[in-house]
Amino acid sequence: MDKNSKIYIAGHKGLVGTAVVNKFKKEGYSNLILKNRKELNLLNQLEVELFFKKEKPEYVILCAARVGGIKANIESPAEFLYENLQIQNNIIWQSHLHNVKKLIFLGSSCIYPRGCPQPMKEEYLLSGKLEPTNEGYALAKISGIKLCEKINEQYGQNFISCMPTNIYGENDNFSSESSHVIPALIRRIHEAKINNSPEVQIWGSGNSRREFLQVEDLASAIYFLMQKYNNKDFVNIGTGIDTSIKELAYLIKNIIEYDGNITFDTSKPDGMPKKLLDVNKLHKIGWKHKIQLADGLKDLCQWYSKNIFNSIKKSKNDKKNN
Repeated sequence: MDKNSKIYIAGHKGLVGTAVVNKFKKEGYSNLILKNRKELNLLNQLEVELFFKKEKPEYVILCAARVGGIKANIESPAEFLYENLQIQNNIIWQSHLHNVKKLIFLGSSCIYPRGCPQPMKEEYLLSGKLEPTNEGYALAKISGIKLCEKINEQYGQNFISCMPTNIYGENDNFSSESSHVIPALIRRIHEAKINNSPEVQIWGSGNSRREFLQVEDLASAIYFLMQKYNNKDFVNIGTGIDTSIKELAYLIKNIIEYDGNITFDTSKPDGMPKKLLDVNKLHKIGWKHKIQLADGLKDLCQWYSKNIFNSIKKSKNDKKNN
């Protein structure tokens, strides 16, 4: 990739997209094509087609997606399936038609079967039934992987896919309705401390285990794969280390210095019992994560307090004064 190459980063305002933009700028890439939702509706096939005709990107990094935690996936499975299919089909197919030199598609570790052997190797894809709580999202992501794979096979175009594990970091979604587990826990425990609440209740038993990757590490891996990897077979991106939701909650509790209790609502679903990626393939290619979970969480808790909580507090005070 030349430093002056036209690179379209889809979803540049999101958690992953923001980190990818920062990484490429840091590496000296300045010809980045960035469009927000008002400028380009990725659900609209005609708009995406006209965008590719006009901009003619040489490389595409597909970070755009509808994402959310277990609650959002349970409540809106049709939207998670439909919108993600639309977004990725529009971008991937127009990239094919307009001879994009290389495209990388970001999937998700939820593509693997619920009863998948652990750690999950790339070859376990489609070897069993999916986890019901995020089936819509997973089906869309599997379709994106296969579309890139078939374009690569049929047309010889360098369209690759990667499967990140659970991602966290600055610019995440801290919404009480649609956030993933780490931002949800940070917000709830932080608010409980400020409000002197005696306890924080968490969905599920706390026994399910998850793997977490800091978003700057993911951006580094994406940059590495765009430079070094040219195989149609997708590759996992993760740490190879997991932790239970209970351990995660107490780690955040200690970082925030919350004195209340953590309780678990076992009437709510856990999702998959365990999700840990096998990252040997990525290690052999030459990339490995650098940021440890405790360090990443400490930085994120501080960032949340400074950037999100203070802005919420200011907004509430402004409303009172008005």
